[in-house]
Amino acid sequence: MNPVRRRDFIALFGGAAAAWPLPARAQRAGRIPHIGIINDSPLWNPFRQQLSELNYVEGRTIALDYRRADTGPDALFAAADALAKIPVDVIAVYGTPPAQAAQQATTSIPIVAVGIGDPVGAGLVASFAHPGGNVTGNTILGTDIAAKRLQILKDAIPTAARVAYVWNPDNMSSGTALQQMLQTAPVLHMKMVSLEARTADDFDRVFAAMSAERPDAVVATLDPFHQTQMNRVIDFLLKNRIPGLFQLRQNVVDGGLMSYGAAFGDLFRRAAVYVDKILHGTKPADLPIEEPVTFQLVINLKTAKAIGFDFPPVLLARADEVIE
Repeated sequence: MNPVRRRDFIALFGGAAAAWPLPARAQRAGRIPHIGIINDSPLWNPFRQQLSELNYVEGRTIALDYRRADTGPDALFAAADALAKIPVDVIAVYGTPPAQAAQQATTSIPIVAVGIGDPVGAGLVASFAHPGGNVTGNTILGTDIAAKRLQILKDAIPTAARVAYVWNPDNMSSGTALQQMLQTAPVLHMKMVSLEARTADDFDRVFAAMSAERPDAVVATLDPFHQTQMNRVIDFLLKNRIPGLFQLRQNVVDGGLMSYGAAFGDLFRRAAVYVDKILHGTKPADLPIEEPVTFQLVINLKTAKAIGFDFPPVLLARADEVIE
């Protein structure tokens, strides 16, 4: 037999069970499909709502298995490994590090990743159009709009010269965004100050550095671990009257000054649609990485007043939402 044809035959035969639609496999095993989620939070509400609109009923026609992993990288890998060993039928994650942990835990269980900054650069997929493995999902285009965020910050604070970027070095996408901002900052007559935080304890050091150096503004990331600490960041900035630019609308609702980023509810809803497609037999490799359609500028005037900051009228007119 031709070696290539023989490999194809073996791959086809060996993968026959994996090619069955997942609901059929679950039914044969006497169980409903299970979706594993790492680090549940209110961000996942649109995901659950979309599953409901797709006629899934939690506990009856679908099960959601949650694992916490908000203490650091080791917890991420443990959570992903636990879900893979259940085993769940699909793993859903938000952010690059959880997606990488899930990818390391399994090469066979489909993974739907939400809000990845650079899925190709992170090694999660071969390309946007043809992911090529067991990972698919969507991107926030974080590395592509990092420069635009700095421009918005400059429009808001024309005198801003020193900008602190609080990021997680374990998140490759955040590191790529930092490199782009370092390239853009001189053009806007800004200097970037890199502040790294891998663990919850690191934020105490970050806050001490900001207190000592007094940056003109702070840029936060969408890193999933950092989001578990975001209330601490917002409180610190409020108490120290430092303007902050976030990427997530919810951070502004919670008291952050302003945000610019993709409409995250849409990304989580689209992820639920991908889960549905996978449960009906579509392979992750055949589902292209989706890009966001809508970006939002959100401003909190109450926070602006609390820190003694006045937004330029032109920027206020550009805002998609103003919280008063």
